[in-house]
Amino acid sequence: MNDKIKKIKIGMASCGIAAGADDVMALLKEKTGNMAITEVGCFGHCYCEPVVEIETTDGESIIYSHVAANEKSIANVLALGEEGRFEVNPKRKAKELLKVTRLAGVIDPTSYEEYLDNGGYVGLKKALAMSTEKLIDEVKKSGLRGRGGGGFPTGMKWGFLAAKKTEQKILICNADEGDPGAFMDRSLMESVPHQVLEGMLIAAYATGSTRIFIYCRAEYPLAIKHLNIAIEQIKEHKLNIIDGRDIDIFVKEGAGAFVCGEETALIHSLEGQRGTPRFRPPFPTDSGWKGYPTMINNVETFGNIPYLIAEGAESYASVGSEGSKGTKLFALAGDLDNPGLVEVPMGISLREIVFDIGGANPETTKAVQTGGPSGGCIPVELFDSLVDYDSLKALGAIMGSGGMIIIGKNRCMVETARYFLDFTHRESCGKCTFCRVGTKRMFETLERITAGDGVPEDLDFLAEMGPKVIKGSLCGLGQTAPNPVLATLRYYRHEYEAHVNNKQCDVLSCDNLVDVNIDQDKCIKCKLCIKNCPVDAVSDDFVIDNNKCTRCNTCIEVCPKNTIFRVKKGEGFSSE
Repeated sequence: MNDKIKKIKIGMASCGIAAGADDVMALLKEKTGNMAITEVGCFGHCYCEPVVEIETTDGESIIYSHVAANEKSIANVLALGEEGRFEVNPKRKAKELLKVTRLAGVIDPTSYEEYLDNGGYVGLKKALAMSTEKLIDEVKKSGLRGRGGGGFPTGMKWGFLAAKKTEQKILICNADEGDPGAFMDRSLMESVPHQVLEGMLIAAYATGSTRIFIYCRAEYPLAIKHLNIAIEQIKEHKLNIIDGRDIDIFVKEGAGAFVCGEETALIHSLEGQRGTPRFRPPFPTDSGWKGYPTMINNVETFGNIPYLIAEGAESYASVGSEGSKGTKLFALAGDLDNPGLVEVPMGISLREIVFDIGGANPETTKAVQTGGPSGGCIPVELFDSLVDYDSLKALGAIMGSGGMIIIGKNRCMVETARYFLDFTHRESCGKCTFCRVGTKRMFETLERITAGDGVPEDLDFLAEMGPKVIKGSLCGLGQTAPNPVLATLRYYRHEYEAHVNNKQCDVLSCDNLVDVNIDQDKCIKCKLCIKNCPVDAVSDDFVIDNNKCTRCNTCIEVCPKNTIFRVKKGEGFSSE
């Protein structure tokens, strides 16, 4: 081991563990003897995991990516070798602005002392020196809007709860991150739980709250573990005693229902009832958990608070666009080279996020889905659009909590809409007829279209039913569920028309609208397709019978010469 090594850090967030960081950690411990190894959270570059960082005696920090749990890889790291050294892409470095995530992947999430040494609880100390009125005014002046998707002004919501005169006030952190492809909140809770809790304590002081709930989905065991450790440390250091109030902090594990991300459904679940939304008014700040005034913000919103207060509203508001201040976290996934977590100033363009930061190929990118399954698909031609609440809404999409899925040109937009609606219609709680029945009928229509059974009237039905579902639904689930359908109809109607009028899928994605064929001139007769076909659809003379073929793509995947491919329906062989 190199004598220059002062400290070893390893990324042990969920993304690192999934990539094999546990095994890397075990081998590092074996090779370093008694040397302490610090487990840190995610630093956003999930595509690089497992990641090991070495701090040297001369102040240098060396990061190694894709570290493998084998002798050669570990030996290279401990020798400070050149192989596998990681540097942030200059384009990404120029676009990102790390505020909320500045300590993620830097400190031990379970260390109170390390958080303190890096500016932790400075915001709380400063807040406690202010009057509650001045503190709320500071949040209002900052322009911070809720990061859970609604974008409601945070300071205004705090003011509503603070104005209530009652024995108990409830503060809830919505950590029920249910969007497929979204992991911003999970990463913050795993990497900087004290920062999120500090934001809650500041909010509790400002609003006079007496009890804090963190509603976190049970599928986030590491986040829950780190939160509970941080809560015990807070109690140990009596940080939860504010203005003479001993504030209880509880973590409630949710069962995974998507609808429980809606605030009134979340409150019902927290009370032990079925998670369904209710009419508003009364709003939760008037009557929420067990009838007490209740305020809900999401994880990222609370994560913004400590640095907002520490730096001041003016500094915070200097970042972002006119109506959307500060930075925003996005979880990048899909058809790109660099999936992971990014933090950028509001008002940045989609083009900069997708291409400069995400590393997607401009030549092969078709669209981006923002706002999770309830968002909208924005075509690449509109990627110069700015990313803020109002700009995205004008495009037929939403900011949502920050999920961003990049869609390549090899993806069918009709199938994409069907895929997202398959999720949302299943997650409907069933309370509203338009959401329960309307999304189901829209989904069935998309099923018919992708199966080749669509008719022109189906497109009119989707265009008519979508707005009705939006208007007739009580909560955000139904009000946004039609978005992927309406947005793809708006920008990719030609793909729908090809499915309906020509019974063709232009990108050869929809199984019922394609055949599978073998190029006889290039086939080397290796028989791998015959051996691996699960339904014996490939004959001994290397012809695929499309009446038997299930379009599972197994033959395409095992062919060593890429001579098997999808073709338009009718262009392949089918037995009578």
